[in-house]
Amino acid sequence: MAAGAPRIFVSHLQGVAVFDPAGDQVGRVRDLVVMLRVGQRPPRLLGLVVELANRRRIFLPMTRVTAIQSGQIITTGVLNVRRFEQRPTERLVFGELLDRRVTLTETGEEVTVLDLSVHQLPARREWEIDRVFVRKGKKGGAFRRAKGEALTVEWTAVTGFSLEEQGQGAENLLATFEQLRPADLANVLHHLSPKRRAEVAAALDDDRLADVLEELPEDDQIEILGKLKEERAADVLEAMDPDDAADLLGELPTDEQERLLSLMQPGDAADMRRLMSYEDRTAGGLMTTEPIVLRPDATVADALARVRNADLSPALAAQVYVCRPPDETPTGKYLGTVHFQRLLREPPPSLVSSILDNDLQPLDPEADLPAIAGFFATYDMVAAPVVDEAGSLLGAVTVDDVLDHMLPEDWRETEFHLDEEVATDGS
Repeated sequence: MAAGAPRIFVSHLQGVAVFDPAGDQVGRVRDLVVMLRVGQRPPRLLGLVVELANRRRIFLPMTRVTAIQSGQIITTGVLNVRRFEQRPTERLVFGELLDRRVTLTETGEEVTVLDLSVHQLPARREWEIDRVFVRKGKKGGAFRRAKGEALTVEWTAVTGFSLEEQGQGAENLLATFEQLRPADLANVLHHLSPKRRAEVAAALDDDRLADVLEELPEDDQIEILGKLKEERAADVLEAMDPDDAADLLGELPTDEQERLLSLMQPGDAADMRRLMSYEDRTAGGLMTTEPIVLRPDATVADALARVRNADLSPALAAQVYVCRPPDETPTGKYLGTVHFQRLLREPPPSLVSSILDNDLQPLDPEADLPAIAGFFATYDMVAAPVVDEAGSLLGAVTVDDVLDHMLPEDWRETEFHLDEEVATDGS
């Protein structure tokens, strides 16, 4: 549902078919998963519980949903088919929130929740519950025979849903820090006791934990990953940027590496193995295998649509790479790069192949860190292609990858400071 589209009541989503981009049905919606937040802040919709044809129920993150329309849900086609397991901070809408008794703030009346509406936040890929459809009257047999007045109110107009603001459980701690950027939350976790750190990590969803792990020191990464169940550890590694996940895997014993790789999707595992085959401080070891790759017949409009992906870092969204098929790394012949600013200056129907920048020599996968840093400094680049001897694009190195490896190991300790003090006791 695009920003500005009408809100959707969750009752209309129950049992709705879920399709992949090719039009094949993959399952049906059985519930919605939300995360309640401290106070009156609306809950965030994390994803859907989808029942597959074999009756297995899996979790479909909202970041994998591309459209909700005409009684159907379209996904990116990338599904994790491991069985859904509810986490401490998660609530099931149909299972736990509907038919619940809550209180109208203005009058103090108790009402029954009949439905909830969700909407997508403007210019973001996040979804929230914003309104509550309730009915006045007592719950029970008499209530069913003599139905009371029904009305729709804002989420903030009722109490009885949100987390309490006292206590120091992981659930409350996580809700308190939900608005922090991944780097700031990583700093919080770093200063928690090992017990509390493990509790908070277990409560985070896979994508959020992956973002946070990328910002943590190596010792913390290994500690947290080691306390997760192996299947979940594999899921989190898949959600991380491939280069960061490969770096983390490379620090584990060989037998543990192989167990985790065997639990990952074959394509993700292949990317990890390829990255781990390069030395750490080389272009091949630093690159991500998921830059924006387009074919020569793609248009400027196609390129801009890909650049708008909110999941991309600013450095990766700064340019697109034009290659012959196949257009997943390692690609066919690399033809050149088109920078974001150039895309903005061209008519949308123009072909990207007509505006290529192919003057700069791409990085060799064996190029070392000083050579890479010199390349970025000389040409004022924020990202650069990595191309092998055969002319195939292997990936892209971004400036943040270079900085991470050039800063001293304790840079997080000396440079990161939060404005507010965080309680760190693990009792």
